[in-house]
Amino acid sequence: MLSAAKKSLCIEDASSPAPGMAGFSTTTCVLFIIFFYLPAPAVSLSFNYSTFSSADQNDIKIEGDASFSVGWIDISANRFGNIDYSNGRASYNARPMLLWDKATGEVASFTTRFSFAISGDINSKGQGMAFFLAAYPSSLPARCIDYNLALTNQSADAVASGDSRFVAVEFDTYNNTVVSDPRETYDHIGIDISSLRSVSTLTLPSFELTDNLTVMIEYDNVSSILAVTVWVDDDRSGQARDRNYSLRSKVDLKSALPEQVSVGFSASTSNAIELHQLRSWSFSSSLEPPPPPPPPPVATSSPSRPGPGVIAGAAAGATLFLVLLFAATAALVVRRRHRQKIVETEEHYTDSEGEGDPMMEIEMGTGPRRFPYQELVEATRNFAAEEKLGQGGFGAVYRGYLREPSGLAVAIKRFSKHESSLQGRREYKSEIKVISRLRHQNLVQLLGWCHGREELLLVYELMPNRSLDIHLHGKHGTFLTWPMRMKILLELGSALLYLHEEWEQCVLHRDIKPSNVMLDESFGAKLGDFGLARLVDHAAGTQTMTAVSGTPGYLDPQCIVTGRASTESDMYSFGMVLLEVACGRKPMSMIPSDED
Repeated sequence: MLSAAKKSLCIEDASSPAPGMAGFSTTTCVLFIIFFYLPAPAVSLSFNYSTFSSADQNDIKIEGDASFSVGWIDISANRFGNIDYSNGRASYNARPMLLWDKATGEVASFTTRFSFAISGDINSKGQGMAFFLAAYPSSLPARCIDYNLALTNQSADAVASGDSRFVAVEFDTYNNTVVSDPRETYDHIGIDISSLRSVSTLTLPSFELTDNLTVMIEYDNVSSILAVTVWVDDDRSGQARDRNYSLRSKVDLKSALPEQVSVGFSASTSNAIELHQLRSWSFSSSLEPPPPPPPPPVATSSPSRPGPGVIAGAAAGATLFLVLLFAATAALVVRRRHRQKIVETEEHYTDSEGEGDPMMEIEMGTGPRRFPYQELVEATRNFAAEEKLGQGGFGAVYRGYLREPSGLAVAIKRFSKHESSLQGRREYKSEIKVISRLRHQNLVQLLGWCHGREELLLVYELMPNRSLDIHLHGKHGTFLTWPMRMKILLELGSALLYLHEEWEQCVLHRDIKPSNVMLDESFGAKLGDFGLARLVDHAAGTQTMTAVSGTPGYLDPQCIVTGRASTESDMYSFGMVLLEVACGRKPMSMIPSDED
């Protein structure tokens, strides 16, 4: 209709006998094309269910043992009688999601948010549930129970093909060794691509995936990053969300799935009883349309001498074009100058102490590197509260995900404003100078730094299980068995041996405590936070302190008396950590009155 209207308007221009009117109509036609020839709207899928009922069955397809209840959908069986070895699916069936466009190769971005609950017998764990994208319409495979999560009925080692392909985010409540699930705890999150062996996993404390959970899954078509965030609700009202977990992985959805897909949820059980209830669900996707066809040519009358109206219209059009061109050029120049100013500000940001920049001493190449401030802002979603991992005297630590290398999870230490003063800069420079030169499997790896915009930031590898003190004293930490505790202490001791004796210089850490002992995905220990660390010669082994530094309870009393830090004072701190791991009590905690 739009093209026909444009064509009709242009034909009238050609047949109009009056030259002045012809010029006016031609100008109108050009303006019409400029302002109204808009591309088609983005192809999108969007819906929102704050609750569920049987009235939704026209749009939501249920399969297997899934069923509608009052306010939610039971993904697996929820009925009287035997409900083990159950499976089910619930998927949006009103229309498919256009995942990618065959003509342009463009892939959609999408965001989905949902709340669900998993409940069962803690002595007999079930299998969990999953959010999936698969061929449209959804089709539940036969006999896909147990660890298959109702995604596929193929063997653990098989990779699905054709219409059986899927991409899923699993919320797994049992560690099945047959599909290489993490073995440290029962619960984990995983990203699956046409296989039950996850390409990326995050270990959670056992029994964490129970009761009320809220999840947001985002896919960015530019970076190809699939991001999963899980909030744990501690009460039935869903208001308290003091714990959250995140997992990201690069996924090529175009090669993994067909052009049109179904989105939904699946769950299965084995010989254990477990309920999986979907309570709310919102979804939105967008896919940029292919470029519009070129506008139809403006029809003209016979090649006669143009009238004054045509000349005036052409002159006005040329003037408008020049004005727009000048404005666009000016905006581009201003933007470029602004970016250059930011770069210069970051490059010339130095300390007021008159010292050289220690970062210039770090060898470039595969070691730590300098990050642009804007890259770290994007990685942490502008230092969003949801990404904060912890708060300390120095500032805060945030979870972030770098675009390059693809979706790498990092921990970003951001010094607070008052810590960006003289003392803060000293600790910042000390940490970079010391740890950037150290290489040991039981030391947290420094990836880079940033000191632009009057901000001090350090970028480390992310430790999924956070710090040791959370598991020793935290309300929601994982219970550490004796073998796990022994392993942690031996690895911490190995790190200290390297710092004190095996590196080219002796490194005094000066702040060894459980909150500075980080734990990786397998609960391996890595010593971090080198803000107070100092380098001394092996022959000396001590350093005079201008001020007492360390944490009360872990600080060697001799340091206070003599004012000197040494390898022995580090070992005193290590001994205090050893006692804390063994007895589960902080060194300065109050002893209850009813205890001896």
